[in-house]
Amino acid sequence: MLATIASISRLHIVAIATLGTFTFGWLFTGSYPWLAAGLAALDWFLVNLLNRVVDLEEDRVNAIHGTDFVAANRRAILVVGWSLLLGSLALSLALLPLWLSLLRIGYHTLGFTYNWPLFGGRRIKQLYFFKNSASAFGFLITVFGYPLTLAGAALRYPPGISNATIVATAIYFFLFELSYEVIYDLRDAPGDARANVRTYPVVHGERGAMRIIDALIISSMLVLAGSYAAGFVPWRVFVMILAPIIQIVGYKRAVRRGGVSKAFCIGITWLGAALLLAYHLWVVAGLPGVGIPR
Repeated sequence: MLATIASISRLHIVAIATLGTFTFGWLFTGSYPWLAAGLAALDWFLVNLLNRVVDLEEDRVNAIHGTDFVAANRRAILVVGWSLLLGSLALSLALLPLWLSLLRIGYHTLGFTYNWPLFGGRRIKQLYFFKNSASAFGFLITVFGYPLTLAGAALRYPPGISNATIVATAIYFFLFELSYEVIYDLRDAPGDARANVRTYPVVHGERGAMRIIDALIISSMLVLAGSYAAGFVPWRVFVMILAPIIQIVGYKRAVRRGGVSKAFCIGITWLGAALLLAYHLWVVAGLPGVGIPR
């Protein structure tokens, strides 16, 4: 049952979104954004839960764990998901800054148009290019938008952080997160093709998708390295270049050994979450290199 709950909520994605919000919020505000991270966890949980209800056809083809449970409990999942969403939005509007509530509404509007055929009878998920870009933009909203919006007018950047830092880091993060999306699409290509989801692997094949993944990862590293060389990004942000290096080595090894599997995709996401956690443990331990100068 625990494995089923983890699967239907896509716990690995919730974890990396939460830790990403926590990490970048700390980097840009100088304090730990517990509330922003909690909201990111809740919102990604809800979007992933409701997404599973819509994705039954392709999930069956791709043998995603928990699909039969979702099919058997579809109505209950919808009731729980909608109740949590509407209740949490009501509390946000009553207790939190208006701009944060509007940002959450924008995030969930993006999630609904991604998962449900609200406009023109098609989901964003079915649209070439927009499918991956919409998901990556959702990460930007929570990981960058939530903590910065919560900080509001009281925000004072820590040493080494500026508007240019945030823009450069956001570009790096967007490109790197897109590479994750296309790697996942390699895994899901059979089900996506049947459901008419026009991902890069479905349209261009495995080799074409791999070229796109390589270009995204290399571009993300070049943005981060160039920004560090130009003085826009401090060392404590630049060290995150380790993540795309690990990813490009890992996914190419997986392809050589038979292809990108469900276990690999989940594993590399948990590895990303573990790297973020290790980053904070390094800071807490007072080791050199990534702490915020005082």
